[in-house]
Amino acid sequence: MAFGFMTRVALQAEKLDHHPEWFNVYSKVHIILSTHECAGLSERDINLASFIEQVAASLS
Repeated sequence: MAFGFMTRVALQAEKLDHHPEWFNVYSKVHIILSTHECAGLSERDINLASFIEQVAASLS
């Protein structure tokens, strides 16, 4: 399930041209969202976080 989740998020990240830092160990995925250009959170982070939440909710 984690690999499918990561694939869906990766495809959306490509569309948004925004690439999170993430780690996957067994069935757990840890994602860090930040934008280096602004040294914090940007609108792209918020948009990707919203998509991630939707994907996670669809899996439960």
